[in-house]
Amino acid sequence: MKHLSYFSIILLLLLSTSSYGNDLEVCKSCTYKSIKEAVEKAAPFDTIYVKEGTYYEFNIEITKPLTIIGENNPIIDGKNKGEIITIQADNVTIDGLTIVNVGTSYTTDFAAVRVVKSENFLLQNLKLQKLFFGIYLEKSNNGKVLNNTITGDAVHEYSSGNGIQLWYCRNVEVRGNTIKKVRDGIYLEFSDEILISDNNSSGNLRYGLHFMFSNHDTYINNVFANNGAGVAVMFSKFIIMKNNTFKKNWGSASFGLLLKEINDSEISHNTFEENTVGINVEGSNRVTYTHNDFKNNGWAIKVRGACYFNVFEKNNFLYNSFDISYNSRINDNKFHGNYWSNYTGYDLDKDGIGDIPYRPVKLFSYIVNRTPETIILLRSLFIDIIDFSEKVSPVFTPDNLLDENPLLKPIRHD
Repeated sequence: MKHLSYFSIILLLLLSTSSYGNDLEVCKSCTYKSIKEAVEKAAPFDTIYVKEGTYYEFNIEITKPLTIIGENNPIIDGKNKGEIITIQADNVTIDGLTIVNVGTSYTTDFAAVRVVKSENFLLQNLKLQKLFFGIYLEKSNNGKVLNNTITGDAVHEYSSGNGIQLWYCRNVEVRGNTIKKVRDGIYLEFSDEILISDNNSSGNLRYGLHFMFSNHDTYINNVFANNGAGVAVMFSKFIIMKNNTFKKNWGSASFGLLLKEINDSEISHNTFEENTVGINVEGSNRVTYTHNDFKNNGWAIKVRGACYFNVFEKNNFLYNSFDISYNSRINDNKFHGNYWSNYTGYDLDKDGIGDIPYRPVKLFSYIVNRTPETIILLRSLFIDIIDFSEKVSPVFTPDNLLDENPLLKPIRHD
């Protein structure tokens, strides 16, 4: 029995160490001159160290558990011939590479790194440039995409791809990435339980973040600035949107955040600043909007209809041209305890709450919705008169859309 126990211990040690594998090196003077050759020769769980230099390679296929680490950011130049790295195995790590010149195609979505039907992947510290798609995750779960810099040169939507794309994925963390000059910075479709945090997605042709048919996702602490149309969240439910900045998304059809058919979600502690429209919402129900700042937007919030049982509470509306735009005379939403910089009421009992309710919907916003050209009259005395008359006796705007407890001071969001 004693010999058997010794044998068991030795066997366990061998099994535990086998998962660590061996080290291989790639360089001009190494045994392996190309990354593709090292990948082919490596055993499962080996680690490949790629030395500094430029490697002209594409269609590197990884079909076994491997770790590839770049030393001093070696460059993989695909020479515009196709996809660079394709992962089709579990437990793969790619770390510290620079990948340039991904192929462009109108029939195939070539990517710098593609992950297909894989688990437990880690893609980090990558620099992706001159690309079509950057990182493309397809039917892959339980992975991480961390601290990558993705810079495209997109000019037209039809000839450009997305920075980070997830399709039919689950439980993936996308954190600390910088994405610029692509079509959509981050794109999700049919992807659930995704955490998107601490990314900067700015200067993209279309959206900083775009997702559809994806549920139970969270995006927090991100910056979305100067994108074609901000962020779009569509046909999804149970979404948490917290501590993000939506800034300077300008244009005739632009917004900080578009919500379409979104239900049972939370939007809190975000900043919407200098957007044409802060939030453009349509067909969304049971969403709570709390502790957000709306600063210097054209419209803070546009409600376009079929929106029921939403709560707007403890938000700051600061110096927007229009605070709320509404295209219906029926209101089933609650506005309570917000700060409105345009509020001119009084507080005789000094409890910090205005003694008269505030009506945030101006008649002029209703007119501009129907006839956009009238916006040139924004600062005229005539408009002030009709807004006042509508406030006194609502005819065109919902008579029950009011904040019964407007605050006299802005809310501090701790």
